[in-house]
Amino acid sequence: MSSSVFTEFKLTRRRALQGAAAAAAVALSAPSLAQARGNFRALSVVNHRTAEKLNSVYWIDGQYVPEAMEAFNYILRDWREDLMIAIDPLTIDIMAGTQKLLDTDEPFQVVSGYRSPQTNALLRSRSRGVARNSYHTRGMAVDLTMDDRTVYQMASAAMSLGAGGVGRYTRSKFIHVDSGPVRDWGR
Repeated sequence: MSSSVFTEFKLTRRRALQGAAAAAAVALSAPSLAQARGNFRALSVVNHRTAEKLNSVYWIDGQYVPEAMEAFNYILRDWREDLMIAIDPLTIDIMAGTQKLLDTDEPFQVVSGYRSPQTNALLRSRSRGVARNSYHTRGMAVDLTMDDRTVYQMASAAMSLGAGGVGRYTRSKFIHVDSGPVRDWGR
């Protein structure tokens, strides 16, 4: 999906509650659907800033589950501006593939998901490490950490997928993954 068709919108309380309800329904019903229908992909995350959690099957037999994808869009939103856009499905796939290779039940802690242009400019004014045209502003990047895995372990798993960019931020104890060109950086 092209980033030009992604739509940014202000969350309302009703929309947020609908997203949370959809996430709960998918999380409860998807494993039984996956067992009945075959191949599936799942991802478990907790938003580092809001403490919201999501453990959901988001892809079954070659089809993305719209309710699950909407729930991931919500949990990966720009919490500072309370805005969300559609996250690139390849970014979700990279996250899930990395998590699966790490062979852990621990969810990824999301340090940063989508960033509005305003949030990105704010962060850029505070740090030289924030790109002007960040993939975060296009819904194509996520910064992640885990307590029971090192930056090196997480980055190695992500790089082994051969998809997108992988950044290692050892001092800050997180990795960056995106659905842009294949590349890596950091220590």
